[in-house]
Amino acid sequence: MTFYRLILVIAVLTLSACATTDSTNPKDPYEEYNRGVWEFNRAIDKAILKPTAEGYQAITPDPIEKGISNFFSNLGEIETIINDILQAKFGKAGRDTGRFLINSTLGLAGFLDPAAEMGLEKEEEDFGQTLAAWGFDSGPYLMLPFIGPSTARDGIGFAVDKVALYSPYDEMNDTQTEWSLRALDLIQTRAQLLPLEEQLEQALDEYSLVRDAYLQRREFLIYDGRPPIEDDCEFEEDCEDW
Repeated sequence: MTFYRLILVIAVLTLSACATTDSTNPKDPYEEYNRGVWEFNRAIDKAILKPTAEGYQAITPDPIEKGISNFFSNLGEIETIINDILQAKFGKAGRDTGRFLINSTLGLAGFLDPAAEMGLEKEEEDFGQTLAAWGFDSGPYLMLPFIGPSTARDGIGFAVDKVALYSPYDEMNDTQTEWSLRALDLIQTRAQLLPLEEQLEQALDEYSLVRDAYLQRREFLIYDGRPPIEDDCEFEEDCEDW
């Protein structure tokens, strides 16, 4: 069983564990359970991931750190392109393909980002966004063990992205190299989040801050930066006064 198949099993068990609601928040009906998972994830982060990311950042020169981040970002373009096509965003698929090809060649396997200088900025698409484009509701907010904030829809999307869709790691025959790259990707991703640590620790409620930020960001991505404006009018006649 690969790591991501194991994650899929964990996601399914998580959904099964949330059998009853325990919150009045309609977006987070399983809040009590989710808070428990958040504390579990946070403990692992403070004990292992955060110190490792801080050490990585301390010993890695900024240009090299940026290059490594660019490299893994470039690998992620393949996932984005596939989901562009699944959402029938063919123009965007063409631009993202161009970005991938430019950075994979002129950008020295993605360590540099000349495509951005040409106006081809990084964009993100995943299968969770694809499911949203196909009309699937987000479902309840979930905090998944080892993964972090998600929703029922995004949890399924994550599993499909990492298990069913093509990944460059599928081409690797050397297991040690594959897992070394996966570990480096995890560490550099955590290092990029270190600047947000102070803001998180100053929050009155870390869990709520992360939940709300995640849901807002997902809505922003799903609507390609143009989320609909929520109508606060409870009754139609009240809206006529605006």
